[in-house]
Amino acid sequence: MRDSAEVVIVGGGVIGLSIAYHLTKLGLRDVLLLERHQVTSGTSWHAAGIVGPLRSSMNLTKLSVYSTELFAALEEETGQATGYRQTGGYWLAQSPDRLLELERTAAMGELAGLEVAMLEPGEIARQLPLLAYDDLAGALWVAKDGQANPVDLCMAYLKGAKAGGLRLEEGCRVTALERQGERVTGVVTAAGESIRAGSVVLAGGVWSRDLAATAGAAVPVQAVEHMYIVTDPVADLPQPFPILRDLEGGIYIKEDAGKLVLGGFEPDAKPWDAAGPNGDTPFLELPEDWEQFEPFMSAGLKRLPLLERAGVTHFMNGPEGFTPDTKQVMGRVPGLDGLYVATGFNSIGIVSSAGAGRALAEWVKDGEPGMDLWEVDIARFAAPEATKRFLEERVREAVADQFAMHWPFKQMRSARDLRRLPLHHELAAAGAVFGAPAGWERPLWYAQSPEEGSFRYSQEQQAWWPAAEREALTLRDRVALFELTPFTKLDVSGPDSLQLLQQVAGADLEVPVGRAVYSQLLNPRGGIEADVTVTRLAETRFRIVSGAATRRKDLAWLQAVRDRLALRAEIFDATSAECVLGLMGPAAPAVLAAVSGEDCSPEAFPFGWAKEVAVGMAVARAVSVSFVGERGWELYVPNELAHQAYKALLEAGVAHGLAHAGHFCLDSCRLEKGFRHWGHDIGPEDTPLEAGLGFALAWDKQSGFQGRDALFRQRQEGVNRRLLHFAVEADRPLLLHDEPLYRDGRLVGQTTSGGLGFRCSLALALGYVSTAPDASRDELLAGPYEIKVAGRRYPARALDRPPYDPKGLRPRGLA
Repeated sequence: MRDSAEVVIVGGGVIGLSIAYHLTKLGLRDVLLLERHQVTSGTSWHAAGIVGPLRSSMNLTKLSVYSTELFAALEEETGQATGYRQTGGYWLAQSPDRLLELERTAAMGELAGLEVAMLEPGEIARQLPLLAYDDLAGALWVAKDGQANPVDLCMAYLKGAKAGGLRLEEGCRVTALERQGERVTGVVTAAGESIRAGSVVLAGGVWSRDLAATAGAAVPVQAVEHMYIVTDPVADLPQPFPILRDLEGGIYIKEDAGKLVLGGFEPDAKPWDAAGPNGDTPFLELPEDWEQFEPFMSAGLKRLPLLERAGVTHFMNGPEGFTPDTKQVMGRVPGLDGLYVATGFNSIGIVSSAGAGRALAEWVKDGEPGMDLWEVDIARFAAPEATKRFLEERVREAVADQFAMHWPFKQMRSARDLRRLPLHHELAAAGAVFGAPAGWERPLWYAQSPEEGSFRYSQEQQAWWPAAEREALTLRDRVALFELTPFTKLDVSGPDSLQLLQQVAGADLEVPVGRAVYSQLLNPRGGIEADVTVTRLAETRFRIVSGAATRRKDLAWLQAVRDRLALRAEIFDATSAECVLGLMGPAAPAVLAAVSGEDCSPEAFPFGWAKEVAVGMAVARAVSVSFVGERGWELYVPNELAHQAYKALLEAGVAHGLAHAGHFCLDSCRLEKGFRHWGHDIGPEDTPLEAGLGFALAWDKQSGFQGRDALFRQRQEGVNRRLLHFAVEADRPLLLHDEPLYRDGRLVGQTTSGGLGFRCSLALALGYVSTAPDASRDELLAGPYEIKVAGRRYPARALDRPPYDPKGLRPRGLA
């Protein structure tokens, strides 16, 4: 074995082998895969092998659909069978709420070009009479559901990768990652050998967390005991036998060589220690646990009565890796160049393998994946979420959530209070109902009664709508106080700080000290890597503010650009150092004037400017910007002064009817203004021209900016899709995202976000619509549109301007 490789992959399961295959397909010839025992001997060998391409979002569905294309082609290419066959599958619903959930899932299938259908109970009975269907409300049929043989699939990947030059070393256990400074440079084996690598890809399944920790990397994956049974052969099964998912029962059933496989997702999964006594055992099987499995057995017997006559050939109990939010972790580890991960596939590694392997291979070769993978990017997690205690608490719930009802706006119950706001107790006393978006305990709304403070989930009308509406109207008519501390706050300073930001920002940041500028940070393709406000604090010091969820990503991305350009700039994450209070509404100037003694008129303190002000006995940086479309300020206060600032604002606000407002109110208001949300409406595959943000581009700024040439070509050639703002003509439908958009009855796009606009009494959505490059905006707006929401089509109007304060006068104090 040579002592170096361009890419070293650790882990010979289905994910590592797919990455190896796709790297060689991209032309990399110096790829080494290290497997501690034999390929497939970790968890891949006992996978159920279900290939279900329909996932919880469009991007994850695209990732999985590729498997249905590759598996057959791989068999033809290599001559190695994969066992892949299309069987079709039923997703069974027992309740009206579950049926609505499946209607939304069916819409995702339509958008992805999959053949899907919603079935009545009678149709289910005719198609599959073996089922007990009396308690069913209906089902979703997915024609491309299928299955593969996990071991055969792995061997096909391996054969294809070897043909492309892959070197495989089995029986080679990696014990540590080697690190020099902020870069992983190789691996160390159990034999004491050091292997240098240009890039290391960690695809070690449930063993990935401990191995990553040797380089100081936090990878949030936890192993649990995961079980299924295999029956004796069952005579006269229909062929092909479809994949069955009994969601309320928490089980799946599939056929395998004339036998039936019954498994499920444990409501109280048992964590397993990958570093324990039997953690290094190949082809490991854990002890049978019939007590844990009994609910699945009962659900299976109820749904498929013929199981009563089938004996059990094998009880499989093996480790499987899960993550805190039931989505895999992939990508470059923030703050560690040269280290990539692809692990924690939550029991869907087989169907994910093709897409994940291709995306990770592209990430390694090109520095970025070929599609937007933010929702599975490891950067969405922080180090505390990879601690043993957090994972063991959260993953018990995460496993059960695989088949549990996916309620809109559902909040996890376990491992809470991880990140508390400086004013947590004060906000709780004010009636805050907390959720945990991005891991922060944040007020979602403020309750005025015990009943209003309870979480009551629904697939239709939301229990919190009245509270959010009350807050929005207070914001419109008087003044509201928002807690905004989780905003990402990055301070960029140093001789080349302006040069760095000018390179990545579409807007011109050569502005006077104290000016705040809205901009997108762009990649070389013109895609939007971040949506930010940048305030110039001094000649060589800037504050960048972005969304809470992208904290690690934004920091790592900006550091990578700085290092690539060899610029002298320090980037400091100030997020946890400061409390941020949003004082918004027409009476906000009077409240701020009362606590600061400043003239807060539009002339003295105009929109888009920042300065230091007193807030009672505290001192804050007040920035006149607004994500809710009202006159107001974001007040940045050192955490130790937060209580003083909060107390002063409440006292001064009494005379003006000040009230608290939560996260849901904020999101409603930004929808009324058509403000984009990064990760939903815009992302690295979307350009400002497609997203309607061309106004923020400084085409002629002297320094230029990365992505400018790509955007200039796009402006010349025209765009093929545009983000539009829609008003939906329906009585308060539950608009979320990924709802199909039709024009003249033809599918033309999908929504990216939606909700109710309480100040303008409209149901609103943002969504991308395909268009001819030479089509005018008037032509695009004129069409008769419809939006499908949970199986029903509603008329929709494309809006020329935001429905609330269309001229943007209110934030400037001009209305």
